[in-house]
Amino acid sequence: MGMHLLVIGGAGYLGSVMVHRFLEEGYRVTVLDNLMYKQHSLLHLCLNPDFTFVKGDCRDEALVKKLIKDVDCIIPLAAIVGAKASERDTLVTKSTNLDSIVMLNKLRSKNQRIVFPTTNSGYGTKSGEIFCTEETPLEPISLYGETKVCAEKELLNSQNAITLRLATVFGLSLRMRLDLLVNDFTYRALTDGYIIIYEKHFKRNYIHIQDVANCFKYCIEHFDTMKNEPYNVGLNDANLSKEELALKIKEHIPGFYIHFSEIGHDPDRRNYIVSNDKINQQGFRARYSLDDGICEIIKGYNMLSNSNFSNA
Repeated sequence: MGMHLLVIGGAGYLGSVMVHRFLEEGYRVTVLDNLMYKQHSLLHLCLNPDFTFVKGDCRDEALVKKLIKDVDCIIPLAAIVGAKASERDTLVTKSTNLDSIVMLNKLRSKNQRIVFPTTNSGYGTKSGEIFCTEETPLEPISLYGETKVCAEKELLNSQNAITLRLATVFGLSLRMRLDLLVNDFTYRALTDGYIIIYEKHFKRNYIHIQDVANCFKYCIEHFDTMKNEPYNVGLNDANLSKEELALKIKEHIPGFYIHFSEIGHDPDRRNYIVSNDKINQQGFRARYSLDDGICEIIKGYNMLSNSNFSNA
């Protein structure tokens, strides 16, 4: 019988892709999710006898304690994601993003493994000229970044944990999100035909959602050689400014009009470039390029009739 995984928040943007991949690889998967976006992203998996779904809250201690009893590895994805969403209800954000992880860490046995997604957001406002490594001081500038950084510290101070500092994710999911930068810029190019960009020089790193799923799978398979460390996870050739990203999308949608404004500012002040050398040296390397993802997104957006897929 395959390893048993508990994926908390498994019906979300990342989880909807990951759970499908894990089942394909022969794992047993239990998902806990409160379905706060009324999504139906896992319906296609219900015929699989190795898939179990439980509707509930990641902060429900009795429920979580019951669900983790016989699992080998826990993947806590549930979170209030993004700067805007995290500020809407700060108590919910802190209890979901941090308190639930502290609780989970206390409930799990010393032998149970955790692979936890944190975020490049922890690097804050660096110069965009010097690569951030896992040794770079974390200086988050949003409540979202702060809670994820604190949760990562909680796990790395214990044992049997891997944390993945994910670059900005892009690509299609059955629980789609349009508020992520590549997804958003491409949507605007297709629907509005134009975009106004502030602070065009601000840089980020990017990674395709399928590579995120592949990376989690890789960590589970190589856990003993990777455990108790943080890893940046992104595309080596995709440390791009917002200007460079918009121009890349324009290569695929030539009619896209881009206006770079010298007046005004972006409320999301993050600016950094990231080195992924550490996880590459462990043997994992992202496969899907920005061009791959943009082509995929353009195809997918032809099937979406509205923009009810934002976390902002």
